Order: sequence, then structure tokens, then C-alpha cells
Amino acid sequence: MSKAFTKESDGADDDELQLPALPVGGKNYITPQGFATLRDELLDLIDNERPKIVEIVHWAASNGDRSENGDYLYGKKRLREIDRRIRFLTKRLEIAEVTDPSLHHGNEQIFFGATVTYVDDQDVERTITIKGIDESNSAAGEVSWISPIARTLLKAREGDELKLVMPDRVCDIEVLRVQYPAPLPT
Repeated sequence: MSKAFTKESDGADDDELQLPALPVGGKNYITPQGFATLRDELLDLIDNERPKIVEIVHWAASNGDRSENGDYLYGKKRLREIDRRIRFLTKRLEIAEVTDPSLHHGNEQIFFGATVTYVDDQDVERTITIKGIDESNSAAGEVSWISPIARTLLKAREGDELKLVMPDRVCDIEVLRVQYPAPLPT
């Protein structure tokens, strides 16, 4: 059989997205804001994005020959991407454990949701916020609670000196400040 008549597989498109690994026995902690963001994205995909693409695919399919119809081919690919993201978000929201960091407002000990300022042994001062796996954004100074720096800092207090193990060396760090968001007025 000629190679021209075999079905091409979109290997990467058909693979199920793997969930980032959680520590054994760990929970999928997330802030209320992070949970709301993921839920809003899921609802937008279901209520807005997917119906638009389904309509485009339906229209393109009604035009006849689908093998050379760019709208149909792109639409089907986009539909698979949306469905994959919907499955991913649904699974993550099902196992999410919403934890409100404002409960620790005024506390000097580091827990999930803390914004921590520390200085390393090269006198470089950094500020990070410890967030959930699905919501952390390193460009915004947010780290996942399972990252090496967060795991080193968790349970420490202001003024503590800690050892951060990195792939190439061990770095001494000192916790300068610990802050939590203020609770919302009720």
C-alpha cells in the first residue's frame, strides 16, 4: 500500500495532557483567586469558545470536500485542543483544595500563599509568593508550593537562616519579611 493512502496521525494532538505531578500524598492547593481563574477559563471554553468552533466546523463541513477545506481542518484541530483543555481543567478543579492565605494575615511563619522576601548569600534580595501548581507564574514572582525554594521556606519564620539546595551548590538564605493578603471585609 502506498504511503499516500495511509492515515496521518496527529500524535501530539491526540495525546492526553499529563497533569503536573503532585507529591505523593500531596494535595493540589490553590488560592481562591486561582480557583476562580481556572473555573472562569473552563466556563468560557464550554459556553463561548467551543460553540463558536463547532459552528465553524459545521459550516465548513457543509461546503463539501473536507480534505482541502482549511476552515474544517483547522476547526477540528482547534476543537481537539479545546476539548483537551476542558478535560485538563475539569480534572484539576475536581482535585483542587482551595486554601485562603488571608487566614494567616499577620503571621510571621511561612505557609501556602505567603509573600516572602529573603536575601541569599550573595546579598541578592528576592520576593516571591508561594502559590498553587496550576496558578504560579514565575514572571510575576510566584512559585509553586512544591518548588525547591518554597519547600525550603515553608514553616520557616522571619529572621530564620536556611540552606537552599540547588543543583550546583547550596545557598544560605535569610528570611526578611513574611506577608499575607488582608482578609476581605465581611
